[in-house]
Amino acid sequence: MIAALAVAPVVLITILVGLRAVAAMRTTSDFLVASRRVSPLLNSAAVSGEYLSAASFLGVAGLVVKDGIGSLWYPVGFTAGYVAMLVLVAAPMRRSGALTVPDFAEARLASPVLRRIAAVVVLVIGGLYLVPQFRTAGLVLGAVGGTPYWVGVVIAGVAAATTLSLGGMRAATYVQAFQFFLKLALFLVPAAWLVFQVGPDVRAQAVDPAEFTHFSHDTTIEFRVGATLDFREPTAVRAADGTPELIPAGRQEIEAGRTIVFPAGAPAPSVDNHAPGGPGWELPTLDLQNAGYPVLSTWAVLIATMLGTMGLPHVLMRFHTSIDGRAARKTAALTVLLLSAFYLFPGIYGVLGTVLVPHLYLSDATDTAVVALPSVVDPGPAGAVFTVLLTAGAFAAFLATSLGLLLAVAGAISHDLLEGGLRQMRFTVLAAAAAVVLLALPAVRLDAGVLVTWGFTVAASTFCPLLVLGIWWPRLTTTGAISGVVVGLTASAGAIATTLFGPALPGWQAILVAQPAPWSVPLAFATMVLVSLRGRPPAWSRDAMLRLHLGEGRSPYLNQRLLQGRDPGHSSRTNGRSSTVRRMARRFVR
Repeated sequence: MIAALAVAPVVLITILVGLRAVAAMRTTSDFLVASRRVSPLLNSAAVSGEYLSAASFLGVAGLVVKDGIGSLWYPVGFTAGYVAMLVLVAAPMRRSGALTVPDFAEARLASPVLRRIAAVVVLVIGGLYLVPQFRTAGLVLGAVGGTPYWVGVVIAGVAAATTLSLGGMRAATYVQAFQFFLKLALFLVPAAWLVFQVGPDVRAQAVDPAEFTHFSHDTTIEFRVGATLDFREPTAVRAADGTPELIPAGRQEIEAGRTIVFPAGAPAPSVDNHAPGGPGWELPTLDLQNAGYPVLSTWAVLIATMLGTMGLPHVLMRFHTSIDGRAARKTAALTVLLLSAFYLFPGIYGVLGTVLVPHLYLSDATDTAVVALPSVVDPGPAGAVFTVLLTAGAFAAFLATSLGLLLAVAGAISHDLLEGGLRQMRFTVLAAAAAVVLLALPAVRLDAGVLVTWGFTVAASTFCPLLVLGIWWPRLTTTGAISGVVVGLTASAGAIATTLFGPALPGWQAILVAQPAPWSVPLAFATMVLVSLRGRPPAWSRDAMLRLHLGEGRSPYLNQRLLQGRDPGHSSRTNGRSSTVRRMARRFVR
């Protein structure tokens, strides 16, 4: 019931907004970049709505519960990436006239091979980013409504694919902008209610938590995936049907699907000798893999998230929807403000979760801490209402991010790898959504935060060097760009594969393999520079630099000479259309 009340309105509104944009679909430009007529305020709200994924709405608080205060470096990196994007990328990317990142790569270096490689990179990043969105939708609906895991995955896939195939980027823009303010309200109001409702004792424990060693009340834990727990002493528990049993001391394998009821006062088992609130939880640094190198871990995450933001294909596509380069830069600046406002709140949920739902880390379900808190604080109607609100906000997060990612993936397939028109793009959206649903079904064991961070790492190791050097260095050659992108993709993907399938590594090696951005990004930059220095840049490089950096209207000769035909025509029927939201946005920004 709770799941239906939370999800049905969000899905219905999303599809209705998609239907509103159907009439505006005429060309490829309409479908991929909303005819390049989105105002900065509306665009920044859409960028923020798209960026606040499951990893932000639920994952950051879950990481705080599991790994400590140092996890707040993730949102710092997410937001700082927009500052770098504002300074280095936003306006030149819009002036390039491209529709997608692979489009920009070919326009800058005239290489169809580079365009196809860039399209493959988009698919890799899209897969790493989309699977955790659908996976978390399945987990959250299961946690609050008791539905099977696949139900949430399929609902998320169907809603996102239907909306996009109907209305393209225009529909995605309206939906994401609406959902940003919806998510902000649905995150802020329950947070304020929780802080006032929990009482002074819990608030005091939240800022000075004790290690989770005993269950404070009868606690039921459902293990949706298998887990290995370390019991310090024999522990008397109950099965789901009330049958008493005694779990012996030592490491025990808990099979998937098992439910255990720990009575009040029972000792809590541990996972890898680590528990919420334990030593080091309050430190302002991360310690990935419990390797004992917090400074290196923190820098690894910061580099991946900040530089990765500059290379995320679905975010970069958003700047192509701006009217001109100046509007793109204004969009990035407003986005920093909106994201900064949102990221004030995940820490509140995280510290409260450490006190109220620390047991979630036993079943690797800390991603659901946000939606689990209201019912713990108030088992009555008020708790149910706030659970519905938070679940609705979480589902809005899945959909908003999935819309942008699906569009980027569909654009890479039907616009960059294959020659396709509007009908093919719509079909590609449906096919891509079906493929991601199939990938997400067996991905229940994977950590959403880790998968998303890997998507950032691949983006930082490939598109970040390509964009920075392509925009700011006239000596970049086609061979250098291809070499750097291939090396960055191979290094980052190889490190991820080693983490998933290779042997466990100790110390700093484990950190640099799990988060390879500190070495894979410099490696990609160095490869591009060194290979380019051995060749000769294209003859039009300096003209291309002027095209990217001169303001609109200051280079009419270059605008005609360069990148001709890269900016398909708009649907003239949309020129006279103006919704209330767009009129208000224009007035506000001006």
